[in-house]
Amino acid sequence: MKKEKIYKITTESFQPFGKVIEFPKSKKNQKRNNLFHIVLTEKKATGWRIAYLIIRDKQIKVLEHHPMSFESFEPLYGETLLYVCKRTDFSDIKCFLLDKPVILNKGLWHGVTAQSYESAVKISENAKVRCVYKELDFYLPR
Repeated sequence: MKKEKIYKITTESFQPFGKVIEFPKSKKNQKRNNLFHIVLTEKKATGWRIAYLIIRDKQIKVLEHHPMSFESFEPLYGETLLYVCKRTDFSDIKCFLLDKPVILNKGLWHGVTAQSYESAVKISENAKVRCVYKELDFYLPR
């Protein structure tokens, strides 16, 4: 049996076959805290998109939810805390160490913080997402 050459995956080497899920180096040095980059958007059929989120925030003042979209959070590196709750008074907030990929139910309030200097997650969601934001009267973590 012939031994195949093993190639290193880079943006250029893999381009004929698909996309590398990574954050563009040209955007990574921006001064903002969290950085969000959509990697791919599929507009046919029901439509979906894949994004890469770099998390640098250590506190959350605003939670969000998407009434009509499931959303996946897939850890890539670093330590991420995922805050979730079902109620709009946020009395049922739970915090999870995001150490496994998860899919959030539609309409679930959520937010993320980095435990390490920064962390990153891959996000998949509907191509057109309605975001609803609600400011907290406290910061997470408390």
